[in-house]
Amino acid sequence: MRSETRGSLEHHLPRSAPTEEELFLMRRAAWRKQGIAVIAPDDIHDDWMRQAVVNEATRLYGRREVA
Repeated sequence: MRSETRGSLEHHLPRSAPTEEELFLMRRAAWRKQGIAVIAPDDIHDDWMRQAVVNEATRLYGRREVA
C-alpha cells in the first residue's frame, strides 16, 4: 500500500499507478460490497466461458479499443 506520510503539497503531485495487489484488493472489494465482478478475459481459462464474457461485455459496453 501507499505510504501514510502526507505533506501539504501532496495533492499537487501525480498519483502513482496502483500495484497489482492494490488492483486485486479493489476488485475483491467491488465484488464483496457491490456484487460487481471485474475479470480480465485472460484470467478465464475456459475458452467457451471467456468468449461468453467477452460477448456480453461487448453487448453492454461496445467493442474494446485494442492497441
